[in-house]
Amino acid sequence: MRSFLFLGVGAAAFLVLSGPAFAEGDATKGKAAYAKCAICHQVGASAQNTVGPELNKIVGRKAASVAGFAYSPGMKKLGEEGFVWNEENIDKWIAEPKKMLPDSPMAQLFVGIADAQERADIIAYLKTL
Repeated sequence: MRSFLFLGVGAAAFLVLSGPAFAEGDATKGKAAYAKCAICHQVGASAQNTVGPELNKIVGRKAASVAGFAYSPGMKKLGEEGFVWNEENIDKWIAEPKKMLPDSPMAQLFVGIADAQERADIIAYLKTL
């Protein structure tokens, strides 16, 4: 009996720990949800830096690496340390920017997106750019 319980707990732990870090996103829904981001960040062929840097090809890009944008000291430090905007890091950032860089302009202006599925959808959309 003990070995069955151990196997069951082990299997459950394996499933939890090996599952995806966050929900799979829908790029179509993400494009609509991106409106919250578009206030400060442009995307597309004619995208320019505005309040925030343009976000074309953000997934996989090193932090603070868009030429011509004046990054905060905290964001520059992340870039210098080799921080990369992978799906997990983007998810954390758009969930609660204040938690990552409390003094950054984005943390001061944007409270974050609480809904995990909406964040996953936005990330799915960003991956298409």
